[in-house]
Amino acid sequence: MTRKFNFGAGPATMPDIVLEEVQQELLDWNGMGLSVMEISHRTAEFIEIAKQAESDFRDLLGITNDYSVLFLHGGATLQNAMIPLNLSTQEGIADYVNTGYWANRSINEAKKFTNVNIAASSEDKGFTYFPKQSTWNLSENSAYVHITSNETIGGLRLKEVEELDVPIVADYSSGILSEVIEVSKFSLIYGGAQKNIGPAGLGFAIIKKELLGKSQPITPTMLNYSEMHKGESMYNTPPTFAWYVAGKIFKWLKSMGGISEMEKRNNKKAEKLYSFIDRSDLYENKVNTEDRSIMNIPFQLKNEDLNYRFLEESRDAGLLALKGHRSVGGMRASIYNAMPEEGVDALVGFMEAFEKEQS
Repeated sequence: MTRKFNFGAGPATMPDIVLEEVQQELLDWNGMGLSVMEISHRTAEFIEIAKQAESDFRDLLGITNDYSVLFLHGGATLQNAMIPLNLSTQEGIADYVNTGYWANRSINEAKKFTNVNIAASSEDKGFTYFPKQSTWNLSENSAYVHITSNETIGGLRLKEVEELDVPIVADYSSGILSEVIEVSKFSLIYGGAQKNIGPAGLGFAIIKKELLGKSQPITPTMLNYSEMHKGESMYNTPPTFAWYVAGKIFKWLKSMGGISEMEKRNNKKAEKLYSFIDRSDLYENKVNTEDRSIMNIPFQLKNEDLNYRFLEESRDAGLLALKGHRSVGGMRASIYNAMPEEGVDALVGFMEAFEKEQS
């Protein structure tokens, strides 16, 4: 079987070597005569899987012991509610930077549990830039400031963030493990696993321990970071299979040279695609150059009548899931860690040939 290139935003492509290893172990994990999916999360065997996964995750990102690492249900969307419930109060206020679709989702959910101040927004230019930190209008006595570090749909990315007196909370769903970040600048980093970590259904949180134990009284137990920390992410049955696969992804990343090496690879892939788009007469990317994502690259065909044909022919060429999100249209290529450079080369080659056909 020939594997095709999956440019979907998530669930996303995973390394062949990891999938093959999972396949080999599926019916008989570690000689137990059982699948890992059949093993109780309370057994010593699975607890070892969980501990090793956390250890490797910490190593990859340089996470110190003053942070709790949690593997949770619900991806990032559930944590849009968890964050204000755990870090703010109903009478308090939290700052949010509005950079597009997913930032808006976070804002709307937070408004149910605390007061929200929009500290900055790029809506004035169609969310095509990331507001500079110097322009953020932060509230007095804010509980935290929330950013969406990478807008999966709009293709925005915040490259650098400076520490603030207020806790910084960041949705890193699409950007986690793709580039080196200074975890110490953040009080909470969270996201879903289905892009750079593993299968859908798993979420992660990296939270300063000093923020635990401050949840609102109405906070359900399953949405309480402190309770999840006390239960070592096993207050109830966790998504064990996704956690197991995530552990294998972490091992793969370490074997590839870690995050600094992955960042080099990702920059190279993104540069190839952006360079072609920028010199093309058919395609365009409207995002401010310095704010472009290296994970999610949206692009439009200047002649929208060609969209259907582009998608049909690209699918026939083995280039899948290139249709852009319904809110912005056009196309989008998600080139996460597991997307090989050959996949980007194949996409650029197809785009170039398709453009020539129109001339």
